[in-house]
Amino acid sequence: MRSIRTSAPRRRGRRRTLAAGLVAALALTATACGGSTDDKAGPKKPGPGTSRAADGEAGNSQVPADIADRLEEHGIDVDQWKAGGWRDWDEDKWLGEAKDYVNPVIEGLWKPERMRSAEEADKTLSTKDATAARGAGDPEPGPVEAQAEQTPYHDHAAPVGKVFFDSPEGTSVCSGTVVKDVNHPGRSNLVWTAGHCVHAGGDGGWYRNIVFVPAYNDLGRSEAELSDANASEIAPYGNWWADWAATSTGWIEGGAPTGGAGAPYDYAVLHVKPEQGDKSLEETVGTALDMDFSTPPADGAGRTGAWGYPAAPPYNGLRMFKCLDTPGRFSLASDLPTMHRIGCTMTGGSSGGGWFRVVNGETVLVSNTSIGPTDNTWLAGPQLGRDAEALYQNMSRTYGGR
Repeated sequence: MRSIRTSAPRRRGRRRTLAAGLVAALALTATACGGSTDDKAGPKKPGPGTSRAADGEAGNSQVPADIADRLEEHGIDVDQWKAGGWRDWDEDKWLGEAKDYVNPVIEGLWKPERMRSAEEADKTLSTKDATAARGAGDPEPGPVEAQAEQTPYHDHAAPVGKVFFDSPEGTSVCSGTVVKDVNHPGRSNLVWTAGHCVHAGGDGGWYRNIVFVPAYNDLGRSEAELSDANASEIAPYGNWWADWAATSTGWIEGGAPTGGAGAPYDYAVLHVKPEQGDKSLEETVGTALDMDFSTPPADGAGRTGAWGYPAAPPYNGLRMFKCLDTPGRFSLASDLPTMHRIGCTMTGGSSGGGWFRVVNGETVLVSNTSIGPTDNTWLAGPQLGRDAEALYQNMSRTYGGR
């Protein structure tokens, strides 16, 4: 499912409409779709879990010397990489260390049909695992039926979009949210998502060709209708390549594609750049959401909403959905941080989608979808505390504004 760059719809009034829309939705029925790193590095170098990506367009090796050298150390030529060498998932070339992330822009790679072929990147617990993991958590919530978001998405949920990437299994998809950059107000290029949408965890490395498409399929058209859809309907703001990525040390070292491993640390932030153009993501989309790292207790978090693009049956990944519920606690083990959990029927593909609540009349991001059971009745997301904030701040200070 790849997308085409086009001019974005006019921004007049969009920020106000989006905020009002999310606040109204949360007020009506509340919806919502790790050890973590101690990223306290200053602005001159990336901290643990943060990586720099190669720059440049297809066929042009304008890549920072240190990145080119690092690729060469692993036997990778930048031009060959862009020409298809990225498909080599040999263990020696699947870069896993935080410092080794590379994501050169390959213009035109993510066309609409390639995006539509992407498979959901879900992370599930078996019924047995979920039962054994109750620990100090609250009773399992009842399922909350996901509701389709109103269209056009750029008027109702412009910060929400899809995260596409390539893995050894093929093209994959998650969800993500445009968030504010506190050190560069009004010019954010930051996207919040799940760790398992950017890195395979303890037994793998960084995924490749990571791109964010805000307000994907803006009018919520069906697969048949998309065969003749124009570019602005599929990707109203174009494709945004992740030139830097950060996830927690807990996810890099302990994450796994199934079961609960790494789930309390399953969060990530991307710094993106447009495939074409030079405006920031926030300027282009017209809005971005604040982050809330105060880790309110589940029973004090208030009504919470999760947004995302579920792609596993009965959904097909083409439409944006949301769930509203009051979160409870979910404990995987006594020695791990407690997660938040809500009832929600969204499936794989919604991973990484933001969890929102209203604080003093403003919609803020408090978590992201990480894990759910195989029967798709609830979702759980990590608490975003000091370590998550350090990761976010380091990304902002080191790469924000570029």
